[in-house]
Amino acid sequence: MSGVVPVPGSGAPLAFLVAALGGEGGGVLAEWLVQCGIRAGLPIQATSVPGVAQRTGSTSYYIELMSQPLPPGSPRPVFALSPVPGRVDVLVASEAVEAGRMMERGFVRPDRTLLIASTHRVYTTAEKMHMADGRYETGRVVAAGRQLARQAVFMDMEAIAARHGTVLSAVMFGALSGAGALPWPRGDCEAAIRESGRGVAASLAGFDEAWRHAAAAVGSGSMPEVAADAPRPAPDALRVLQTAGLAEARFRDWSAAIGALPLAMQSSAAHGALRCRDYQDDAHAARYLERLASLARAAGDAVAPGSATGDALDEAARHLALWMCYEDVIRVADLKSRASRLARVREEARASDADVVRVIDYMKPGVEEIAAILPRRAGEWLARKAEAGGWLARVQPSLQVRASSLWGHLLLRMLARLRPMRRASLRFAQEEDAIEAWVAAMRLALPGSAAYARQLAALPQVLKGYGDTHRRGRHNYARLWAAHVAPVFATERRAAPSALDPLGEAAEPGTAPGSLETDAGADLAAAARQLEQGLAATLADPEGRLNQAAGPIPRAEAVSRPIHWMQRPGGQA
Repeated sequence: MSGVVPVPGSGAPLAFLVAALGGEGGGVLAEWLVQCGIRAGLPIQATSVPGVAQRTGSTSYYIELMSQPLPPGSPRPVFALSPVPGRVDVLVASEAVEAGRMMERGFVRPDRTLLIASTHRVYTTAEKMHMADGRYETGRVVAAGRQLARQAVFMDMEAIAARHGTVLSAVMFGALSGAGALPWPRGDCEAAIRESGRGVAASLAGFDEAWRHAAAAVGSGSMPEVAADAPRPAPDALRVLQTAGLAEARFRDWSAAIGALPLAMQSSAAHGALRCRDYQDDAHAARYLERLASLARAAGDAVAPGSATGDALDEAARHLALWMCYEDVIRVADLKSRASRLARVREEARASDADVVRVIDYMKPGVEEIAAILPRRAGEWLARKAEAGGWLARVQPSLQVRASSLWGHLLLRMLARLRPMRRASLRFAQEEDAIEAWVAAMRLALPGSAAYARQLAALPQVLKGYGDTHRRGRHNYARLWAAHVAPVFATERRAAPSALDPLGEAAEPGTAPGSLETDAGADLAAAARQLEQGLAATLADPEGRLNQAAGPIPRAEAVSRPIHWMQRPGGQA
């Protein structure tokens, strides 16, 4: 066992806990462990506790075994049916948050437990539902594992499995063997894989790579830098542009523009410019870079990466790119009709060349989505007409578009080809007005308070989705702006809308920020904290369901919704 796994005491069994998700082969791994234990003549027992409704089901497999065969005539040991906190010798987790979940429950002990875990993520429902970036930081799990475990081995098991076309069970098996956690030789593990008779070559290849990685990690006493989201230098912005296939003149212009920006925001700027180009055209990307340049000039010359001002600029570059690439009917149709999407679906379904894969998209475009892509005057007229007639939220036809068929693909491509008309649309005008006001506020906040600018840069997070979600986002944005942004800035002669309501009309007309000379000597540090609290409260409760009238922002007023009585198919009400 190479001294990796301590034997708790004379005659005490070894306790293995496997934390895996449904479909990842945790049961197969448990079977292999039992087969190897029996072949080695070791008393062994395996139990499992299946889970449901959490990322295809989280299942725990618990195995207890003796490290050596029992002497003749010895009584059979009595094994436990479930793990006990603080009494687990080896914990192997197929996913980062599953490892964190096991550590939270106390199954990892500094003087006892060997922790083997993957650094890849399968996002939880709570993470996916978050209005902003609700992803849990894998780096925190890695740091906790190294602190809490006797020894920790981390690797990207999903990447290893994908490289060899196998499943995670073989990779976890190899990691266990390579770390010296198993009281039998490597050959027994490979024999168990061969006896399974399914994907033997691929499983052995994945087993071998994981074995070598774990053996190197245990031998060196440290883990190689393989964590997917471990802290590392920002990607080279120049390399991002070089691999984008830009024309030579465009490449030179963008390289010069991005090179003139502070280093802290160059990576996000390069990715953001390419996103804007893919979304609209080169002119849209150039406008994005112009706005970033104005923010950089306002921040001053000395902006170091990792500084508060640098973080604010980087956050602004990221959110501005997302904002300028808002999702509308045109964008959705473009993404759904790309050849890369169908190829990705076929790959995820593991379809062969002979298989027929049909992709059906279910859509419910409302009046707002239709008005958004119309010219501004026509869109405003349609929105007013629908609101006055009471059918703004009622008219939502259900469409089933078979994207993999000829007619479905042509329909989506026809909508995608409306992209040149986007600049004249109602939604484009609404977003541009709001962006200009936000950029003006950022220019004034950056030299005055980096902390406040950092929170202001994150404000566009509330603008998400489409339909009701987008309507709530715009309303929340207007409320946050009115409560935490407009009062901070002194007025100026230039008038501009402080925010826009869901239909694009000025909501609570205000003024464009003029200077950071605050009324009544307001404390900008306090204003930053209040904006942070208001943003956090809004993201946690975007629909305003919680009764927090005394919270950071005023509670949204209740909106009346009509009740529509429908006649039964038989003619009776």
